[in-house]
Amino acid sequence: MIEVRNLTKRYGQRKAIDNINFSIGAGEIVGFLGPNGAGKTTTMNIMTGFIAATSGDVTIDGMDIIAEPERAKANIGYLPDTPPVYLDMRVEEYLNFVANIKGVKRSLRKEIVKYAMSQVFIDDIPRRLIKNLSRGYKQRVGLAQAMIGNPKVIIMDEPTIGLDPKQIIEMRDVVKNLGKKHTVILSSHIMQEVNAVCDRVMIINRGKIVASGTPQSLSAGITSGANSMQVSLKGDARQIQNAIKEFSLIKIISAETGAEPGTADFVLAGENNEDIREAIFRCMVKNNFPILLMKASELSLEEIFLSLTDSDRTSIDATLASPEEEPETIEEPQEEPAEGDAQDDIDI
Repeated sequence: MIEVRNLTKRYGQRKAIDNINFSIGAGEIVGFLGPNGAGKTTTMNIMTGFIAATSGDVTIDGMDIIAEPERAKANIGYLPDTPPVYLDMRVEEYLNFVANIKGVKRSLRKEIVKYAMSQVFIDDIPRRLIKNLSRGYKQRVGLAQAMIGNPKVIIMDEPTIGLDPKQIIEMRDVVKNLGKKHTVILSSHIMQEVNAVCDRVMIINRGKIVASGTPQSLSAGITSGANSMQVSLKGDARQIQNAIKEFSLIKIISAETGAEPGTADFVLAGENNEDIREAIFRCMVKNNFPILLMKASELSLEEIFLSLTDSDRTSIDATLASPEEEPETIEEPQEEPAEGDAQDDIDI
């Protein structure tokens, strides 16, 4: 369905994406996972024809996005991180406007708009002004516009950004349902979101795809030829980390302060099929750190993400910071109430 070959985008001397290649089959739900600035949005903007690549090719259902832009784009529905809605229009009015732009036959518009609204559960508010809707409902209206014209591919950039937990769960359900009839691509830097809805994950870092597969296959790939262990230890986390560094056989995958006071939890791995249990035991006995728990561990998607995207990380100082060293927390500003009468506001 989608083929991306040797795709590169430069801004001056900086490469936003660097010679990436991937294929996505019909009916897949694929997640682009990566830190902010990794190249996720740039890749999506090129796939939708919004911006041009410096080099490389993108084909949608066999049609080149540059050579046959109209035919290729007819197969794409796009929801950017900010919903592309006209706030002074009513929901149904806006979707009919989108249907007109997309060239949907007049005789089919009513049915298609009604179907799109029902799929994202906004068919009960067709006459509401969009500006009076909550962020969650605006996001749904944006997704409905992406569905107009029944595109084979739906691309969503951070579809749950700014939503509350209940809205996030509902949006995930909508995405899963879309996967039954469409190929779906979504970007996120939230591991739980990608893990909850995607058949496959592509981890992007510094403009390159550093891994691709299911969370289970990624975990197996990272720990392939290794013995990964989850260890809970009694003692100072920083001192334990320094002690482990003396044993070259043991690699620290992740670390965090333990649930109990004076403890630390580590995920440790060995290379070349080495059994690291004895090495862990010798290390802790030598340094007098009691082992409270040690068991085989399967890496979570979050640990995989950190392992693949934080290549410069030599320690996990942020998670092991003492109270006086913790970074200052900045609260996200609250969204101001939408304009309009209070009784017109809708919250999910």
